[in-house]
Amino acid sequence: MFSVIFPGQGSQLVGMGKDLHAKYSLVQDLFKEADETLGFSLSNLILNGPKEELDLTENTQPAIFLLSYSIFKLIKEEFKIDLDKAKFYAGHSLGEYSALTAAGSLSFSDTLKILKIRGNAMQNSVPKGVGGMVAVLGSEIEIIKKIIDENKDKYECFIANDNSVGQIVLSGKIEDLEKIMVDLKASNIKNIKLPVSAPFHCKLMNNATLVMKEEIAKLNFNEPKNILISNVTGKEISNSNELKELLVKQIESSVRWRESVLLMIEKGVTEFIEIGPGKVLSGLIKRIDKNVKVSAINSEEDIKLININE
Repeated sequence: MFSVIFPGQGSQLVGMGKDLHAKYSLVQDLFKEADETLGFSLSNLILNGPKEELDLTENTQPAIFLLSYSIFKLIKEEFKIDLDKAKFYAGHSLGEYSALTAAGSLSFSDTLKILKIRGNAMQNSVPKGVGGMVAVLGSEIEIIKKIIDENKDKYECFIANDNSVGQIVLSGKIEDLEKIMVDLKASNIKNIKLPVSAPFHCKLMNNATLVMKEEIAKLNFNEPKNILISNVTGKEISNSNELKELLVKQIESSVRWRESVLLMIEKGVTEFIEIGPGKVLSGLIKRIDKNVKVSAINSEEDIKLININE
């Protein structure tokens, strides 16, 4: 039994998908449709940069989705591999939008437009230089929760991502993150400031939540063909109404990726197929359970190696 999973922000790279775009008209057509939908050349930004512009959240989010969805369609339509047989579809943060589009819940053009809005709203929710994120390595979530709770009077920090065993990401204002980094270091807990300009997945994103609540209400969601796993709950999403609510909550909620993966494994999944740039999720899953099979698919060679065990 297998699951199809899609990466989130941080997996982008100038030139990603260049070989697939050069060879397959299906990919070219999707890139062209994206440019027409958004009213600017996202495809040129993906293929040629500059990196600084691709790394802007409002561009990164639709860019990663575009490549992920292009590879997904290529696997299904050009290589005739039936990904509809997947037990679950899931994605990390913006990857959840790739998952729900692949499952037929939202149209390609609507997803591009909402991710452009989402990226812009998240980037502008907090003034640049005010907030940030810190990766905490080699510790357990309960230990980090305890440190945050015991120091509420000193600083306000939030668990943004529970990514895997030994990898947690914190969000907050820079001044608060700097204080918790001192406490983490004193407890011999390794931590690294991340190169992001906003404190994602915490209550500081409230302005973005208000924007997304309004925008998501305008969209037409179909019932997904495959079972989706929510970042917010780490559990199955029961219907499209619940999906809309969870996508709004997702902006300020922790990404419960470790719990999502454990649930899928518990439900019988033995193989994960990561579709999109990079192989971040593959690495996280291997840390969660080294016994499952994981494949990162972002080139023609990768696609040819897909061998699904149903």
